[in-house]
Amino acid sequence: MQIYTVGGAVRDRLLGLRIKDRDYVVVGATPETMVQLGYRPVGKDFPVFLHPETHEEYALARTERKTAKGYKGFQVYADQDVTLEQDLARRDLTINAIAEDGQGNLIDPYHGVADLQARVLRHVSPAFSEDPVRILRAARFAARFTEFTVADETMALMRRMVEAGEVDALVPERVWQELAKGLMEQKPSRMFEALRACGALERLLPELDKLFGVPQTAKYHPEIDTGIHVMMVVDYAARMGFSLPVRFAALTHDLGKGITPADILPRHIGHEERSVALLQPLVQRLRVPNDCKELALVVARFHGKVHQVGEMQPATVLRFLQDTDALRQPARFRDFLRACESDARGRLGFERQELPYFQLLLDILEVVMKVDAGVVARQQSTPATIKEAVFAARVTAMKQAFSFPLNQRML
Repeated sequence: MQIYTVGGAVRDRLLGLRIKDRDYVVVGATPETMVQLGYRPVGKDFPVFLHPETHEEYALARTERKTAKGYKGFQVYADQDVTLEQDLARRDLTINAIAEDGQGNLIDPYHGVADLQARVLRHVSPAFSEDPVRILRAARFAARFTEFTVADETMALMRRMVEAGEVDALVPERVWQELAKGLMEQKPSRMFEALRACGALERLLPELDKLFGVPQTAKYHPEIDTGIHVMMVVDYAARMGFSLPVRFAALTHDLGKGITPADILPRHIGHEERSVALLQPLVQRLRVPNDCKELALVVARFHGKVHQVGEMQPATVLRFLQDTDALRQPARFRDFLRACESDARGRLGFERQELPYFQLLLDILEVVMKVDAGVVARQQSTPATIKEAVFAARVTAMKQAFSFPLNQRML
């Protein structure tokens, strides 16, 4: 029985990165042996065990045989006769197929160290094509390791997989899982660029794929191309360390521009409502979590209005806060503004644009929320007037605290 450190821990150590967790592969053992040694079995699809003291994962060396389409269509074989080289052969990329023994010696049968040095993401073997999740993983690693490029032969293999319909067999939960991880990487745009290059983006997120090549007005969008703009927006959100809901909202805020009627281009009148109409089936299709879904819908619908508040009267500003549900969900409203910030600064030459109304909106919200709606309600003679009275009290508080229209304050 021999135990090796494998995968990300070895890769990240060689890259000089912080090791988040360690995975181990065990060669020459059976499930019964592991149990006798005190390891606790937890694997559903293949034998994985938790160490009795450290609770780290130890997997038996295994091989896989493709039996059906999709990422679950495999028959797994794990026994004491499976070698380390056989186990490493079934891994996705060469940089993830390096093992290290207890003495610190590297076992690198597929030249992962050379690919680390060359900054290349390369598939280990033709078995890569048997699992469509590996397309998403390769794209995600491109977003994480921004100096790496996908090897030409690996990109060609990914294209053939897409053409064969492999990505169509992916279940929504797994697609979302990988997309969410990619959005949280250092430069998310590289994931979507890789997916687009192999044709997978058109299959998985056709609404996003359609944005590339769609023109915008050069005065407001010097980058012109809508797809490039969205990539700049999501990368800005990543640079700022914004949360997953903000990054997803940044990614999907302009979907409606992909179906703007050709006769009004490069303008995109009404794209907000079109974005919502496209986003609703998308979040259902991918089973996007509620926090990401709800923020994305609010951003898609209202991101254009946030730049108009300078000309609004107090009642209109208050209705905007109500429409975005800022009074009930102030934390989400902050995330709304973060997504709008990403949109505003995710444009060529606008990266440091001043956004004076954003903090002002938060200040206004604070004033509005201090109005005691209960006290106002008790002062009304009939229930029918309560809503109007509370609204009026909030408007009065806004007028007392701020000068309107707000753009005068900026002069």
